[in-house]
Amino acid sequence: MITDRERAAFEAGIKLGALYHQFVGTPIARETAATVEAAIEQAVGLQPYVTGITVRLNRDMMVSNRFGYSELAGRMFDAAITTTVGATVCRARLHLEDDYPMMEIVEFHETPRDTDH
Repeated sequence: MITDRERAAFEAGIKLGALYHQFVGTPIARETAATVEAAIEQAVGLQPYVTGITVRLNRDMMVSNRFGYSELAGRMFDAAITTTVGATVCRARLHLEDDYPMMEIVEFHETPRDTDH
């Protein structure tokens, strides 16, 4: 049987991986970046066990092609996600590390259980 900690880590990892692969290649421009950030947050936030998500895209990497837009690249992401399974909270992130879009677990903690019934 898997623990809540293992499940929370799995849920965070699978959601970051899906976020990355689902949105890379999306047409984007500096003027639309905030809308895309919000759309990603709202879409991922609907999924089970997600209790928080923030997505920021590096606008400095958005270089327009001759048609006036760029394509979203994995290196542009700075995302943080929180998943909660039972009393276990997992915080994970996707960020640029040594020119690589790295996904990592940041921390785990336990929420107080409600014993007042």
